[in-house]
Amino acid sequence: MTQQTHARSRAVARKPQLALMASMMALSIGLFAYAARAEDSPSLTAIGISTFGDLHYAADFAHLDYVNPDAPKGGEISEWAPGTFDSMNPYSVKGVAGALSSMSYESMLVGTADEIGASYCLLCSTIEYPQDRSWVIFNLRPEAKFSDGTPLTAEDVQFSFELFRTKGLSDFRAVFNEQVEGAEILDPHRIKFSFKPGVPTRDLPADVGGLPVFSKAQYQAQKLDLEESNLTPFLGSGPYVAQTIKPGERLIYTRNPDYWGKDLPIMRGQANFDSIRIEYFGYSIPAFEAFKAGAYTFRSENSSKTWATGYDFPAMATGAVQKVELPSGAKANGQAFLFNLRREKFQDPRVREAIGLMFNFEWSNQTLFYGLYARINSVWENSWLAATDAPSPEEVAILQPLVSDGLLPQSILTDPAVVAPVSSDKQLDRGNMRRASALLTEAGWTVGADGIRSNAKGEKLRVEFLNDSPSFDRVIAPFVENLKALGVDAELVNIDPAQMESRTRPPVYDFDIITGNARSGYFSGSELKQYYGSATADQSAFNVMGLKSPAVDRLIEVAMAATSKDQLTVATKALDRVLRAERFWVPQWYKDTFTVAYYDQFEHPQTLPPYALGELDFWWFNPEKAAKLKASGALK
Repeated sequence: MTQQTHARSRAVARKPQLALMASMMALSIGLFAYAARAEDSPSLTAIGISTFGDLHYAADFAHLDYVNPDAPKGGEISEWAPGTFDSMNPYSVKGVAGALSSMSYESMLVGTADEIGASYCLLCSTIEYPQDRSWVIFNLRPEAKFSDGTPLTAEDVQFSFELFRTKGLSDFRAVFNEQVEGAEILDPHRIKFSFKPGVPTRDLPADVGGLPVFSKAQYQAQKLDLEESNLTPFLGSGPYVAQTIKPGERLIYTRNPDYWGKDLPIMRGQANFDSIRIEYFGYSIPAFEAFKAGAYTFRSENSSKTWATGYDFPAMATGAVQKVELPSGAKANGQAFLFNLRREKFQDPRVREAIGLMFNFEWSNQTLFYGLYARINSVWENSWLAATDAPSPEEVAILQPLVSDGLLPQSILTDPAVVAPVSSDKQLDRGNMRRASALLTEAGWTVGADGIRSNAKGEKLRVEFLNDSPSFDRVIAPFVENLKALGVDAELVNIDPAQMESRTRPPVYDFDIITGNARSGYFSGSELKQYYGSATADQSAFNVMGLKSPAVDRLIEVAMAATSKDQLTVATKALDRVLRAERFWVPQWYKDTFTVAYYDQFEHPQTLPPYALGELDFWWFNPEKAAKLKASGALK
């Protein structure tokens, strides 16, 4: 259950409205591109940019290393999504965006699945920038076109930039308004972004390069509004176009045979399916039954119980369905129970620590998860960026000024990084309960005659777990029972995905505890303000827990200002250490494999890249295998 159902709901329903934002920011792409430069030239010219060091791919690369450049085009792949949707605008907090609804939009720069902190030109052919990264010029490809055949120009880029400065998700505005001076059209296929003086510029060329580009003409002619929910998609330039839009039922995206970029080296061997279909189901159990019946063809399994015990149906026995574990080299996704720090009862970190002590991961892993998972401890778990043991001298040098200013306790300089508590093999760990009881009593929450803890005001310590996935009940219910034994009036409240969507969005934030993700990137930059910055705590779709910490804010600035990989590594470890000490989460679990099942009509490169499964990107369809499945009756 590494990405449980209601987290997946946001991955394929709400997260598509955030996915492009995440890719834009979380990559934190900087400069130092490999480049051709004349000695007297004031700027570099390159096909891509990298935060630190050189790019992997040279200017004359033919295709990405991990794709099959000769992959055939054709066929369909289909997956499932929970709940429903009522919008095809993935950049608004209004409405529930359809799964994959951002896939039709392209940006000037794109990342790859085999490099960290690197990106390459897509809509542009080259970029230009000075050593101090105070501006960047994108030289757009003249052949770039929207899916209706109209040309994509610098005017569309500037229009999209200005649009995001005033409308849509506030997360874009935090970067575009606070750090970017403006965008100037130099000619129809050339646009320059200038950055404000005094701000760290390491990542800004890539941040603006990740901007989704819309058609100005279509937006204005159809009187669309980035701020509003709308079932009319914006016009994009990507290889897929939304063809079938049936809220609550399905979405079908079809490949544009006239896609302008199909022969680019960056796109060879990608976008191989003729269509991508998403079938909607209320919850995971009926969705799994539909998969067994062949209603859709690819499933990324998010239930450890189903993975261990559910794949015994006829299509498995005949070999029609393949059930495989594929390697993943990515860091953990930060899956966790997240507190709503806007609630007064969670202001005291002792309360949060006490609640975290009552989640028994070890018992859950053995009893519920078949021993498939490892515990998350760090926001950067499973990477070199995770804080370990006591801080290094380099970390201390960063943390000491914050201690001196009274923003952090002295102990942060000497104590090991906070790790999740270890529990016994019994559901209720008595030792952890005694520790939790002492913390709550110290925080002023004492047990009354009714067995429930109250504070001096007579308020009960009530904690509500908001959940939109019945399959996750078995995880939360034991946690609730343990909390009740502690004297906490804990309750599991099940709601549907639409309610979850509305209650966890800005500015509502109507919840106590939900399951979500503590986000991070490998080379972190300005996106950290969206994830953990005080200024975004009441308006960001990323900082859902509402963290406001002056110490974290200052550490984010240190990370943004790092000019080498070593500097950024130290700054990230220091930040990780402080974030974990804030105890805004109860970390859950992860695994280093993709658990997938699919009808045996798909193929993928023998060696997958370390940072992506890529089934929608660089897998392909085998018509001969598909014909055998149909002949056998496994698929209609």
